[in-house]
Amino acid sequence: MVGERGLIARHAGTVLVGQLAVMAFGVTDTIVAGRYAEGALAALSVGSAIFISVFVSLMGVLQALLPVWAELHGADRRSEVGRSVRQSLYLAAIAVAVGMAVLLFPGAVLRWTQVPPAMRAGVEAYLAVLAFALAPALLFRLFSTLNQSLGKPQVVTWLQLGSLGVKLPLSIWFTFGGAGLPAMGLVGCAWATLCVNWAMLACAAWLLRSSSFYRDYRLWERIEAPDWRQIGQFARLGVPGGLAVLVEVTSFTLMALFIARLGTAAAAAHQIASNLLAVAYMVPLSLAIATSARVSFWLGAGQALRARRACRLGFELTALCGLFFAGAMVALRFRLAHVYSDNPAVVALAAALLLVVAAYHFADALQTLCVFVLRSYRVTLVPLLVYCALLWGFGLGGSYLLAYRGLGPWPAMQSPLAFWLMSAGALAVTAVLFGLLLRWTMRRSLPAPAAAG
Repeated sequence: MVGERGLIARHAGTVLVGQLAVMAFGVTDTIVAGRYAEGALAALSVGSAIFISVFVSLMGVLQALLPVWAELHGADRRSEVGRSVRQSLYLAAIAVAVGMAVLLFPGAVLRWTQVPPAMRAGVEAYLAVLAFALAPALLFRLFSTLNQSLGKPQVVTWLQLGSLGVKLPLSIWFTFGGAGLPAMGLVGCAWATLCVNWAMLACAAWLLRSSSFYRDYRLWERIEAPDWRQIGQFARLGVPGGLAVLVEVTSFTLMALFIARLGTAAAAAHQIASNLLAVAYMVPLSLAIATSARVSFWLGAGQALRARRACRLGFELTALCGLFFAGAMVALRFRLAHVYSDNPAVVALAAALLLVVAAYHFADALQTLCVFVLRSYRVTLVPLLVYCALLWGFGLGGSYLLAYRGLGPWPAMQSPLAFWLMSAGALAVTAVLFGLLLRWTMRRSLPAPAAAG
């Protein structure tokens, strides 16, 4: 038991360091844009909401393959991993094409969400650059998922940490200009991301080619023609998982687009709250990745009881960390908000939002762990339906009504607080339902007791 907890904690800790390095990209851009101009921060809030919606949902399709490779690893079928990874490249190519189309033509989304016209040009220019950063980002995520499934996330973390050392000075230089380079404003942050993503992918490809660790998995054999049967199996696992992530993320990121019409102060305060939440979310995400990898490993090894124990230990760690970060958000809300902005109105509103964001984070932590482990048991459709009903319907739909039209006895709040209140409630119900579903699923997976002789 102690050994299993330690494995999960070490795996999650390694993943967390790398994820925080990547999240520092967003924090860096938020601070740089905020110091450049309040309008740039507001445009970043909208642009990053669209990019994150696209990237994370497509990433969910690819990351859903983690249980497949972890089970092959648990069953000691190493030679089959390479062929499976090569077939996943076809799925990744489709994901890149879809994502680039959305990022290059975001006008319909901006008009539908009524983003102010003055903000649209900056958002479109920002997304046009990020469209060409999507392919390396998704392919690197495939490399990351492979390493996580094999229980070796360290190399990914080192690459992510190294990339942060490049991203920070590039964002500052491209945004503010200097050394003969004109100031690019918000678009400079996007160009810095593009450069870093391609550099990370190049390093990953070199490691896959040269490191002895990957030799037994036969990754570098000639790529086979598409095996539509296997790709179909990937799609049946990955597409519902990706759509579930899309619903979850858009229920969160669409708030930024709807809040944008409340003005730059509201958009900036929301960006601060959402950025802090995204950083805190890396902890339960890392624990969910580590736990699902161990659960899938034991399922592949035919050890259902050990898989169940790994899930319980991961759940305990997630709950404790969720409580810790929720408490920190409440206690330090004014100090945290002031890091991002000197505007008293923005700081006050962001601090008020963080009171609700704390509850949102705790519920989000628990449901994230549940949904990742459910994928290890190949349960993907029911979570998607729950997300659609609660996060889109109750959470986002109810938020819009409460903010702009009123809901029942409550008048329209005309505040971003309405979005956070309704979304936190929706996530709390989601966490309870997923917990019950996971418990039922694990009970069904246990071997039947032997009959008494």
